Amino acid sequence: MDTPILVTGTAGFIGFSVACRLLDEGHRVVGYDSVNDYYPVAVKRARLDELARRGDAYINVEADLCDLAAMREVFDNQQPRQVCHLAAQAGVPFSMRDPLSYQRSNLEGFINILECCRHGGVGRLVYASSSSVYGDSTEFPLSESLRVDRPISLYAATKKANELMAHSYTHLYGLQTIGLRFFTVYGPWGRPDMALWIFAEKISNGEPISVFNNGRLKRDFTYIDDTVAGVVNAVLIPGLEPYEIFNLGKSQVEKVVDMIKLIEASLGCEATIEYLPAQPGDVKETWSDISSAAARLDYKPQTLISEGIPRFCEWYNQHPELAAIVTDWRRQQ
Repeated sequence: MDTPILVTGTAGFIGFSVACRLLDEGHRVVGYDSVNDYYPVAVKRARLDELARRGDAYINVEADLCDLAAMREVFDNQQPRQVCHLAAQAGVPFSMRDPLSYQRSNLEGFINILECCRHGGVGRLVYASSSSVYGDSTEFPLSESLRVDRPISLYAATKKANELMAHSYTHLYGLQTIGLRFFTVYGPWGRPDMALWIFAEKISNGEPISVFNNGRLKRDFTYIDDTVAGVVNAVLIPGLEPYEIFNLGKSQVEKVVDMIKLIEASLGCEATIEYLPAQPGDVKETWSDISSAAARLDYKPQTLISEGIPRFCEWYNQHPELAAIVTDWRRQQ
């Protein structure tokens, strides 16, 4: 039987979605996740339950990225030849409240992945970077060739560090490393700490929502299915260079206030909006140049927010038990 693909972060939004796609396409998958409590564990457990229903082709490992012994055991026992590393401590605001968690997960955890790939005979490591590495650049659209050494958040700094660490392992040990800069990924099973879930929750509950930068934020919203297609191709497509970086966005700028209008229409509720100044660490605008991913990964994002936002809202309404758990958790923060 073919060796499995190791996917880290399978209790998380993108990792779960990538694992589902790989399983649906007939691959064996080993999932690796610590199932931490950054947001309600119930959401993560529900994702893992969905993966468990896919059958014996999925193996779940619950362990921390910083547990090098546990990680080595997975590599020794499963011998993956492709690794898709999507686990990380996410979120910009949280990086100012708990910076050491980013040091542990995003730096120590990443070096553990690199070491296990190096010694485990892995043919390709695909890993999550972020559009946040571009900082507050105004050179749009954002191209992979732009200078990215001026991060405005610790989270962004750790992601740029990952790209540099990967480069060193490619140079020193010949490990093929493919970094993917994600742009505001959204959709069903999305993260409760991101704006789409927060807005849907508060609008549904008749609570005011906070919109930062006085409503002038713009984002390159990328639907989860489109992102997943890019990730899976990065894992499987032949002919990539030893070290590559790709943007995975929609390459379309949308106003956050327009996203809110779509949520209102989908939920049948009107939002009460409180406009606030920009948050520290938040960039004002993102807009991806995806020409490289289109050429090298056959990446063709199709989903407009006019389609994707209603799909999320439909999923949200179909999971009232998760919505209630997240609402209770948020009120206790």
